[in-house]
Amino acid sequence: MIEPSRGFRERPVSFVRRSGRMSEAQERAWSDLSARYVVPVERDVAATSILPGTAIDPAETFGRAARLVVEIGSGQGHAIVHAAGADPQTDFLAVEVFRAGLARTMLDADRAGIGNLRLVEANAPEVLRHLLPEGSVDEVWIFFPDPWHKKRHTKRRLVDPTFPPIVAQALRRGGVLRLATDWEDYAVQMREVMDAATGFVREFTGDWAPRFEGRVLTAFERKGERVGRDIRDLAYRRVATPGA
Repeated sequence: MIEPSRGFRERPVSFVRRSGRMSEAQERAWSDLSARYVVPVERDVAATSILPGTAIDPAETFGRAARLVVEIGSGQGHAIVHAAGADPQTDFLAVEVFRAGLARTMLDADRAGIGNLRLVEANAPEVLRHLLPEGSVDEVWIFFPDPWHKKRHTKRRLVDPTFPPIVAQALRRGGVLRLATDWEDYAVQMREVMDAATGFVREFTGDWAPRFEGRVLTAFERKGERVGRDIRDLAYRRVATPGA
C-alpha cells in the first residue's frame, strides 16, 4: 500500500502500515506516557509523514545538549531502551511507524526510569530529511530492517541508492551509520549502496564489520541465528564531500 500524497514521496515507503488493535496495556501506555515520550510532529498528507520545514530542536526536545543517536525501525524498543539505560549521557530517538511497538517501548522505558529517550511515529526518511536539523545526529542505527525478500517487493527496501544523501544530511561530519541484517542479499545490497555513496567511508576492513557491541542481543536476532541465518554488520562514517 502506498499512502496518498501530493508528490512528497517519490518512491514506495519501506513498510505496510496495517491497522491493528493494541492491547489494553499498550492503550494505557499511549494514553499515559505519550505526552512524555512521543515527539509531536506536523504532518503532510499521510498519517506517517512529516511536513517539510518543521524541524525540531533536539536540545529543546530533550532539555539539554548531548550526543544524539537515532534508531530507525525501533520495533518493540528492546535495543534502544537497553542502549538508553546503559548510556544516560547520550540522547536516543526511536523512529517507528507501528504504534503498538512504540507503546511497548514507552512501557519498558518508564519501568526502567529512562529519561533520555524520545519516540517519533513517522516514516524514517522524512524524519531524517525534515524533522531533524542538518548535522544534528551522531549515529543512525538500522538494525534488521524489513528485507522485502520477494523480488517484486525489493523496491521497498529502505537502503537503496536514494538513501545515503538523506541520512548524510542528518548526520554530522564524523557521525556513523550502523547497519545489521540477517538477510544475506540485503546485506550485500547495503554494502554496495554505501560503498558507492558520496560522503561515506567504511569503518571496517574485510567483508563485514564486527558485531556492534552496543546492540543488545534480542529475541529476533536469536531466532535468525537458530534458523541458520548469519548476522552481518556494517558501519560507515560520514565525511566531508569534495568542495564542502
